[in-house]
Amino acid sequence: MATDHPRVTLDPAVLAGKPVIRGTRLSVEFVIGLMAEGWSEADITDNYPGIAHDDIVACLAYARDTLSSERVFPSAA
Repeated sequence: MATDHPRVTLDPAVLAGKPVIRGTRLSVEFVIGLMAEGWSEADITDNYPGIAHDDIVACLAYARDTLSSERVFPSAA
């Protein structure tokens, strides 16, 4: 599976193929989870100095693009 996000990579040998920030083992899911728990960008970059602002933006863009292609089928209930 190819990605249009050059800072995000998918490799079956890394975290079972989950999307990760290139050159790290930090998944997009993990970074989005930190933000959902209230971590700021500064909190993340201070605790994980291997990632930068552009990596966080790439995680958000990847999540946006993944959700935008999701199909929702409302039930008839």
